[in-house]
Amino acid sequence: MPQNNPDVIHLEDYRVPDFLIEHVELHVDLGDGGTRVGSRLTLRRNGEHGRPLVLHGEGLELLSIALDGKSLAAGRYRLDDETLTVEGLGAEAVLETECRIDPDGNTALEGLYRSNGTFCTQCEAEGFRKITWYLDRPDVMARFRTTIVGDRTTQPVMLSNGNPVASGTTGDNRHWVTWEDPFPKPSYLFALVAGDLAVVEDSFTTRSGREVALRIYVEHGNEDRCGHAMTALKHAMAWDERVYGREYDLDIFMIVAVSDFNMGAMENKGLNVFNAKYILAKPETATDVDFDGIESVVAHEYFHNWTGNRVTCRDWFQLTLKEGLTVFRDQQFSADMNSAAVKRIADVQRLRAAQFPEDGGPLAHPIQPQSYIEINNFYTATVYEKGAEVIRMIHRLLGTDGFRKGSDLYFERHDGQAVTTEDFVAAMEDANDADLGQFRRWYVQAGTPRLICSGDYDAADGSYLLTVRQETPATPGQPEKAPLHMPFAVGLIGRDGADLPLRLAGENSAEAGTRVLQLREAESRFRFVDIPERPVASLLRGFSAPVRLEFAQPAEDLAFRMAHDSDDFNRWEAAQELQNKVLLGLVADRRAGRPLVLPDMLAEALGTALDDDGADPSLLALMLTLPGEVMLAQHMEVIDVEAIHDVREFAVKALAERLRDRLLARYRACHAAARPGFDGASMAARHLQNACLAYLSQLDDIGRETALAQYRERRTMTETMAALARIAASDWPERDEALADFHAAWRNDPLVIDKWFTVQATAARADTLEHVLALAGHEDFTLRNPNRVRALIGAFASANPTAFHRADGAGYDFVAERILALDASNPQVAARLIAPFGQWRRYDKARQERMLNQLKRIVSQPGLSKDVREVASKSLN
Repeated sequence: MPQNNPDVIHLEDYRVPDFLIEHVELHVDLGDGGTRVGSRLTLRRNGEHGRPLVLHGEGLELLSIALDGKSLAAGRYRLDDETLTVEGLGAEAVLETECRIDPDGNTALEGLYRSNGTFCTQCEAEGFRKITWYLDRPDVMARFRTTIVGDRTTQPVMLSNGNPVASGTTGDNRHWVTWEDPFPKPSYLFALVAGDLAVVEDSFTTRSGREVALRIYVEHGNEDRCGHAMTALKHAMAWDERVYGREYDLDIFMIVAVSDFNMGAMENKGLNVFNAKYILAKPETATDVDFDGIESVVAHEYFHNWTGNRVTCRDWFQLTLKEGLTVFRDQQFSADMNSAAVKRIADVQRLRAAQFPEDGGPLAHPIQPQSYIEINNFYTATVYEKGAEVIRMIHRLLGTDGFRKGSDLYFERHDGQAVTTEDFVAAMEDANDADLGQFRRWYVQAGTPRLICSGDYDAADGSYLLTVRQETPATPGQPEKAPLHMPFAVGLIGRDGADLPLRLAGENSAEAGTRVLQLREAESRFRFVDIPERPVASLLRGFSAPVRLEFAQPAEDLAFRMAHDSDDFNRWEAAQELQNKVLLGLVADRRAGRPLVLPDMLAEALGTALDDDGADPSLLALMLTLPGEVMLAQHMEVIDVEAIHDVREFAVKALAERLRDRLLARYRACHAAARPGFDGASMAARHLQNACLAYLSQLDDIGRETALAQYRERRTMTETMAALARIAASDWPERDEALADFHAAWRNDPLVIDKWFTVQATAARADTLEHVLALAGHEDFTLRNPNRVRALIGAFASANPTAFHRADGAGYDFVAERILALDASNPQVAARLIAPFGQWRRYDKARQERMLNQLKRIVSQPGLSKDVREVASKSLN
């Protein structure tokens, strides 16, 4: 076995656990001065060996230890900062320990901690070891019985996994409850919640006729903000039965919303703990985007009951086994519940904004990483979003029925097991008699492939030759790349705007519409015959593979596709390509000192789109929205921060002036059509209304009047925030008054005030950094709440490139200081703020030097956490 750095964990070093745990009995006694945790583990030696039992544990004060009913003398065990080692176990044994922990002092929000007085847990990935000593790894699955003891006044609600089986009182105003989970689970799925919480109840009847109690627990006063989450849960349960044949397996399903949470939510068996952001919503407080997010995240965590809980990961290198698959499932669900095209565009936008830069930088890794120092750093866009795209490609290659056959076999084979990505792919192969051998490279090969395409029409024989060459750039540790197997969906559009029937040379019949080709070689050629005229090619329809497409297409063809492409994703993509072409051309003009002139074709194409009364308003809104500065930067070898910003601002204003009357007409029509409710038509109308407002607000007369009127109307939070964003980015005299007014109205609602921080952090103004510095000292700002950190610091660093990359480096200094301050209390959140620094190679020499200096400053900090050190060190390379 290779001699690896002991701080680095390698997939190749995996070995089965020395011991298995069959049953766990926990006794958790909650107190204000510390919590006592008693643990009784029923153990079995795994195989023939004489190795001692080594349990994980961090920050635990040992009170007692006993083996098979007898107290252990000090010489029978060893204790250090991370492990408890016990010698002399037999083939079967019972180990009992008791420890004391401090939830109130747990600012890292891993293990057992308190949020607004409520005890709650977060154990994924390795938080359970901060509660008690355990084999804290996902391939050790045990049945849990948990007894919680707490104060009847401050903890009237006490919850854990499974079903409640007993309860009682102990005197001194204390009570207890015992929960039993009948399904074996790894420790990362353990959950405990205790506090004074309100509950919203409903029920769901499964297809087999069982009635499941549904309960959402929230802080008192938030009961009226749970309706959408409950509806989403019931829709997800019905959808999973219908589409995947998966039925819920306990008598009760519970959700708890807490204020302080490092992630979005956690799928603990039967007791999902959620960031309140993804539960609480009503029209007065939440935007349409919030409502969509709640629907998606509630479904995601519920779907984990099968893809993550009933079948879980063997080790953390297999994280995409559950996360990539479940993201794909929640994307399917949301597409079925809403506009499939708009959902697909949103998913690809997220992938391109977060994952593509990750894949092209120093933190690039496959969806199945081969090594890590801190597993929390691999909850990444690559593992989640690219992982979902890999599953989507399998679905595309096998078809809906074939994918369902494969998933059925996967659940049948592996229910109750901890497995690998290889097991999942093998089930897909075996159920369909398919060969996905080459496809497996997606799991182990990092980087975003480039597809360089060319098309040649031969009028003499009526054929169209499509050539596709694939290349994947070198990434850290992987200088050479092998060709990948991927689906490549294409269409050819005739001059009448209709899809042409497609027949490859040698085939007997043609297929109408989209044709899914399979790429396997470094270069592939496809000759389509019986093509009566030069077609307009529509490539990578539906974004059928997570790649960068390079296909030189004239602006006229892009405008044609905007109007006629039958694939809605590619209609939007054509708009993006045309806008990119124009904007990047203007960047070149600005850098060369030439005057900026907006091409007529772009205004005409967007004007034509605005005139299309039959278009989906949400899709039209997306087509009208120019690529953001972050996306434009991805097309430049050396990013010119100021040029990108100036050119985009120029283009938005020029288009607003050219299309003023059409924009205003559309705005008014949408404003009249939208209702305060969250029906699809109203949400789509608001989307287009706010897209028009983004242009109109560039016009000092009607734009200012319209934005202020929309803000003052306060019809829905979606419209209010869209207007406030325009006001916050302006120099209008009403700006400060509007921001103060909004804060005064919502200062007691943390989730709404998060929006107030973000709208200022992302404002496109020369003085944004000064405002952000002031906000960092605001009485409502705290580093202890992850949502608040993301709302101000995260939004500033990731969504305001002009301010973050300010030429004097002050933006870098501000964020680096907060990373170091956060590292002492919450390393996981701190590490996630480093990502923008990792792109330093893409900028000019002066900015490179300033970003590198901040990374060196972070790495040199004494006592730095593993989380931050790993990300910062890799970013330097």
